[in-house]
Amino acid sequence: MDLQLTGKKALVTGSTRGIGLAIAERLALEGADVAICARSGDAVEDTVKALESKGGKAWGRVPAAATPLRTRSRH
Repeated sequence: MDLQLTGKKALVTGSTRGIGLAIAERLALEGADVAICARSGDAVEDTVKALESKGGKAWGRVPAAATPLRTRSRH
């Protein structure tokens, strides 16, 4: 199937497993440049490598919201 996505940019959240991963993989196979994010840095890194191996460009990050905020101690 040619969705004419070559050179287009896509952002897929929660994309290191399940439906998000399947979407990111399909977009990469269709030629889109794919940016991903998820809570696990290791999983993001592995997924970026897998997407790049399919011939597309891929980037990944763990969003700041995925890391707990420090609570300020009260004096």
